[in-house]
Amino acid sequence: MMILRRAALALAALLLAPGGLAAQDAPARVPVVATFSILADVAREVGGERVLVSALVGPDQDAHAYEPSPADAARLSEARLVIANGLGFEGWIDRLIKAAGSGVPPVIASRGVKPIQSAGHGHGHGHGHSDPHAFQNVANVKLYVANIRDGLSRVDPAGRPVFEANAARYLAELDRLESEIRAGIGRIPPANRRVITSHDSFSYYGAAYGLRFVAPRGISSQSEISARDIATIVRQIRAEKIPAVFLENVTDARLMDRIAKESGARIGGKLYSDALSGPDGPAASYLAMMRQNLRTLLAALAD
Repeated sequence: MMILRRAALALAALLLAPGGLAAQDAPARVPVVATFSILADVAREVGGERVLVSALVGPDQDAHAYEPSPADAARLSEARLVIANGLGFEGWIDRLIKAAGSGVPPVIASRGVKPIQSAGHGHGHGHGHSDPHAFQNVANVKLYVANIRDGLSRVDPAGRPVFEANAARYLAELDRLESEIRAGIGRIPPANRRVITSHDSFSYYGAAYGLRFVAPRGISSQSEISARDIATIVRQIRAEKIPAVFLENVTDARLMDRIAKESGARIGGKLYSDALSGPDGPAASYLAMMRQNLRTLLAALAD
């Protein structure tokens, strides 16, 4: 009996050891680099335990102002998959990939999205004339999920069943989210469905859900804004009786404070545009971000 017990203990020690059988059977997690926090979250949902995802531009950070570093190039060179938004969102991605010496093109998450043309004041940072913030429409993120699923399956074919199951589960969650947003926006009186934000990042949201967003900046949060731009926005707020202006988590609050004071509109709260919050914040995932934005809009605009 003692011999059998010792044999069992020895086998357990072997299985649990760093180089044991269990460790040998577990596949190495696929290193994935996403360009910014929202993409990284979607990639984790699809990849699950088979992936190790990092983001170049983290929570509450502005991808428009991002400057690649040598350390970021090194991270890209070690990744088996790089995921970018596309549509000109990352004006720096091509030169970063070149610096990393990676011959593997990134998965473009927005592939298949119908771009919205920008009518903003300025573009900057390589955006061209298309609005790149396609992830503000949940229907577009369903395309992101499919593109990420297929990209992961190419680099980890054995994980395809896992990626497909995770994607199907997440798509069902996105369906529920989409229904919540449409029902919520339906509670806002039509006369109140006009929103001022600090940069032009909600065109897809507005087109999908029936709100009109106006921004004093162009597509890029780094676009310059003139006194004339501010005066124009203030006149528009007064003329159209726009009830509230909204801050964004990636832009300087002083601009919107000034517009609110000069126009008489109130600050409606903070919207999450290009980045998630930190893990302890109210928008630590894409699903949480969209629900938080909906709560903020309803609190300011719904009667």
